[in-house]
Amino acid sequence: MIAAGATIAQLQVQSLLDPLDNRILLCHALGLTRVGLITQSERTLTDAERQRFDALVQRRLHGEPIAYIVGQREFYGLPFNVGPAVLIPRPDTELLVELALERLPPRANVLDMGTGSGAIAVAIAHNRPDAAVTALDVSPEALEVARGNAALNHANVRCLHSDWYHAVQGERFGLIVSNPPYIVAGDHHLSEGDLRFEPPGALTDHADGLTCLRTIIGGAPRHLEPGAWLLLEHGYDQAEAVRALLSAQGYTDVQSWRDLAGIERVSGARRPA
Repeated sequence: MIAAGATIAQLQVQSLLDPLDNRILLCHALGLTRVGLITQSERTLTDAERQRFDALVQRRLHGEPIAYIVGQREFYGLPFNVGPAVLIPRPDTELLVELALERLPPRANVLDMGTGSGAIAVAIAHNRPDAAVTALDVSPEALEVARGNAALNHANVRCLHSDWYHAVQGERFGLIVSNPPYIVAGDHHLSEGDLRFEPPGALTDHADGLTCLRTIIGGAPRHLEPGAWLLLEHGYDQAEAVRALLSAQGYTDVQSWRDLAGIERVSGARRPA
């Protein structure tokens, strides 16, 4: 418990949390910006503020992700509301957005499969308002989050409830992107850190980690325009397997790209022209 009479400055140095986590929770509990913490550093917290901050700290000490506690995470320079129904957007996935924007033809139709919070679809639509972006997810709860994030960022995104390609039968796209569930069933990471709190169905295919990737790769040729790109995020050790799947389906320009940590994080290819 936080002692009565504690000031903002004292709570920034007397904490069991990582300094960044502590600052984020203080800002959230007090309704202050980072600048506000500095300018009001000698202010004593009220009883209500102490109780509110202490409750947030306890949640974090029990492992709950910061993004779920404060309800928001930044991605590609944009704010996204998040909660237990969706994965927390991660910086690694920004590589997928960058590659998509580089390969997106003018006024093209774009498909984001398994959109979750809508981070990828909204980031693309925000940066390319000429594109017609469609986002699919099998989870109605996730789609509600995605729709809210599209509105929050003034992005025009069509959100459809769909088990992979079911809702877009007969449609063609100039680009397809996806960050599907790819963690192998039983992987120890699923019981560690933030992943413990995130929706399992958005993390793992409950099999070898490649089930969803196979489905997307196998179905994409019927939905890609000739010469259009399919871009897929995958696990740190799956690039070779994903390239093999793409090659076996007859895609061209099969390749992988590395994230800032040097890990092959995204693989992709084009439908033959």
